Amino acid sequence: MKIVFDCRYTRIGRHDGISRYTAGLVTALAKLHPVTMLISDHRQLDMLPDLPWELVSAPTSANEPFVARQVNKLAPDVVFTPMQTMGGWGRDYRLVLTVHDLIYYRNRTPPRDLAWPIRLLWRLYHLAWWPQRMLLNRSDAVVTVSQTTKNLIAEHHLTRRPVSVVMNAADAPGAAHAASVVRTAPVSRSLVYMGSFMPYKNVDTLVRAVAKLPGYELHLMSRIGERERERLSAIAPGARIVFHNGASDDEYTQALRDATALVTASLDEGFGIPLVESMTLGTPVVVSDIPIFREIGGESALYFEPTSADDLVARIRDLEAPGVWAERSAASEREASRFTWDASAEHLLTVLTAAAARSRRRLG
Repeated sequence: MKIVFDCRYTRIGRHDGISRYTAGLVTALAKLHPVTMLISDHRQLDMLPDLPWELVSAPTSANEPFVARQVNKLAPDVVFTPMQTMGGWGRDYRLVLTVHDLIYYRNRTPPRDLAWPIRLLWRLYHLAWWPQRMLLNRSDAVVTVSQTTKNLIAEHHLTRRPVSVVMNAADAPGAAHAASVVRTAPVSRSLVYMGSFMPYKNVDTLVRAVAKLPGYELHLMSRIGERERERLSAIAPGARIVFHNGASDDEYTQALRDATALVTASLDEGFGIPLVESMTLGTPVVVSDIPIFREIGGESALYFEPTSADDLVARIRDLEAPGVWAERSAASEREASRFTWDASAEHLLTVLTAAAARSRRRLG
């Protein structure tokens, strides 16, 4: 069975969520079975494992609907892509697509780093369910990263194809060393947030909460525009906020190690890699009470009503009670052990093998 893995969504210089999913999964899958990577820019190789690769057109190019003409030349049995928009017209192979989440059907503002024509198409695409159904039904199988999203796919009847969960995972720097050190208390009264500042991320609630927590600092790790920085600073002038404006992996890991908790008040998510990163390091997570966070955090996390700063404050105070932080820290490490790229790759291989086997039966 020849597997081709679409790595064209790999970011250059630094991973985002889908890019990290791509790199983590293809690295682990290659330990189990030979894999050929598809790239669209040689610079992507710096962020990917040392595996065989082929250069094809970019997923945002006008050639994307017909990219199968290029891929057919590689004679794959099955192609896996970490997105659902890979062109498939005229393909001679089985295709497995990925749906990470359905967030943008409820929050239609597209990612700000996309070019305006892509942003326009993004908005139009999410105005109705039928484009998603059309894309997914032209595949042979669908993968998603959580049971929460799988349930939503079923609820909205998005595909007739089999849907499998191939979990996201995390590879926080220094995690193995950190896990060997038993911690019984946080180093500092700091709260860490890693994520964008899109409206549905609801960072305002975090700012209002820290203003009610004397002695605590809120560390916002991601890049932020000046206007958004000024807006957040004005919400609660008494809040102690540290704007990192794009921390390195090492800075982020150190912030998590020192923190009382990772916090997020997000109203909607497809997964939540920062939760796994924090739990892997033994740092408790205090997160909004939404289904996906329940799926990831299990019994180890503390949950709050997402629009209530007072509820978030109460959960942070819970961590101050004797023994609670140490208990949540140990539970977090145990919970995080469920999420590994090796386990996800094993499951993905079964999905790809089944897709190829169905192909052989039909062709035979």
